[in-house]
Amino acid sequence: MLEPANTVSILQQQAEPKTFSADQVIFQEGDPANYMYGILDGEVNISVNGKIVETIGKVEVFGTGTLIGVSDRTYSAIAKTDCTLAFLDQQRFLFAVQETPMFALNVMKSYSERIDRLAHSL
Repeated sequence: MLEPANTVSILQQQAEPKTFSADQVIFQEGDPANYMYGILDGEVNISVNGKIVETIGKVEVFGTGTLIGVSDRTYSAIAKTDCTLAFLDQQRFLFAVQETPMFALNVMKSYSERIDRLAHSL
């Protein structure tokens, strides 16, 4: 698996990071899913039906469904603290995977762990 520092390095090589203030909506359930995000700094709350189900932090990725064809967001993401996020569309993700194949495994691991945590919280 990639070390967290390597994951951040890959994300930082991509498009200009976006900054969000605490409590700012990153995306909401039902919004079009165009990008996956990686947290470079700060924390993000993940909520479903208005209920916070998880708080994620630095080096975590989210919104990865867009990479496998999910067209609309199935949850909301709101900045818990001021945060800086890298973002990748499908084309940039594929480029990152070509350059560093382990990056794809890191994203899949994060996605799988999140689903497991959510399933166990129900």
